[in-house]
Amino acid sequence: MATFKITLAYDGSDFVGWQRQPAGRSVQALVEDALSRIESAPVAVVGAGRTDAGVHALGQVASATLTHPIDAAALRRALNATLPSDVRVRVVEPAASDFNARYAARAKTYRYRIVCSDIISPFDRRFAWHLAEPIDVIAMAEAAARLEGQHDFAAFQSSGSDVATTVRGILRSQLTCSTDVGGGEQIAYDVTGDGFLRHMVRTIVGTLVEVGAGRLAPDGLDGVVASRDRSRAGRTAPAHGLCLVEVTY
Repeated sequence: MATFKITLAYDGSDFVGWQRQPAGRSVQALVEDALSRIESAPVAVVGAGRTDAGVHALGQVASATLTHPIDAAALRRALNATLPSDVRVRVVEPAASDFNARYAARAKTYRYRIVCSDIISPFDRRFAWHLAEPIDVIAMAEAAARLEGQHDFAAFQSSGSDVATTVRGILRSQLTCSTDVGGGEQIAYDVTGDGFLRHMVRTIVGTLVEVGAGRLAPDGLDGVVASRDRSRAGRTAPAHGLCLVEVTY
């Protein structure tokens, strides 16, 4: 019996999310089904994070245990030969027998992409939020930095969550910007934390856009956090701009 740490990338556009659902195409179900064919028996796969419908991943991590004798390199080849092209296994590593991709995770890093231009490239449309209006990137960056540290993020949590506490620690909250070939702005928001509430990153992004549009001052974000009131935060940004970049152990 061997336990493996599996690092995956996927285009989440056509998925109901990571988690297996009663209906719809999920990444977890595809990976479990592929491993079950190798094992000739059902295999349970644990993911580090439950990415929502439409959310992408570059560094999702999963754990699984097999009794079938196979090494990590052969398992990677077998999975990539079976999985569809919008899911790729990047790395397979042997892991300790008690390794659990969810509970062993110490931090996760997400990136959210925004394109500010009058049009968006066909190559960006599935992976970035398109904003046609001008936006103040400097104000957004100032506001983003204010989120670093430990805070109660109840104001950025979607309804329906069942958590013991809404306090989370943000290790990095950083916004960068570059100019694309069409003269528009490519904005990337990178956030690393010890855990995230449901839709938390997307709600943070929606609130940062309120700052960039001039409807909220950068230091006004402090009041949103202190309020613990979801109605004080911005809209939930579209799922397709978000990507799980890395899980740290």
